Amino acid sequence: MPALNSVDLLLLRHGIAEERLDGLDHPDRALTSRGQRRTFAVVSALVRRGVRVDRLITSPYQRAVDTAQIAVDAGLAPLLEIHQALVPGGDALALVRQLTGRVCLVGHEPDLSWLASDLLGLPSRAIALKKAGLVHLHGLGPHWELQALLRPALLLDPVKA
Repeated sequence: MPALNSVDLLLLRHGIAEERLDGLDHPDRALTSRGQRRTFAVVSALVRRGVRVDRLITSPYQRAVDTAQIAVDAGLAPLLEIHQALVPGGDALALVRQLTGRVCLVGHEPDLSWLASDLLGLPSRAIALKKAGLVHLHGLGPHWELQALLRPALLLDPVKA
C-alpha cells in the first residue's frame, strides 16, 4: 500500500498593491508601503506564534514576490521559489498535488479561495481571502481539513493596523 502524502498548506494572499492602471491588472504592480507594513505585521504575528514552513512558493507577479520576500525576511520560510502555476488563472491544484510537508503558497484572488474551496469540497465562493489573509489547510492523501481562515485584522495590533 503506497504512503499517503501529508501536507500542511498555507495559502497567503498578497498584500495591498498599487492600483490597476486603466482598470487592467499588470504583473509589475508592487505592494504599497502600507501593504508592505501590513504584510510584515501579519507574517511576523504568525512567526511569533510558531508558524514556519519548509517551502514558500510564490506567483511571479511582483506583488506576490514582494509578499513572499517579506515572509522570508520575517522568518516564515528559509527562501522563496517562484512558480508559474500561481499566476492568476494558473493551475495551482496540479502544484498542490505534488507537495508534501509544510508549504506556503503566495498568490492571488480569487484563485487561492477557489483552490481552498476545491480542496475542501466546497462551492467555489465559500471562502474569500482578504489581502494578506491566510488559509491553513491540512491534507492527507485526497482528504483536506480546514485548520484556520484568518483575516489580517485578527493578527494585527489595532494601534498599528
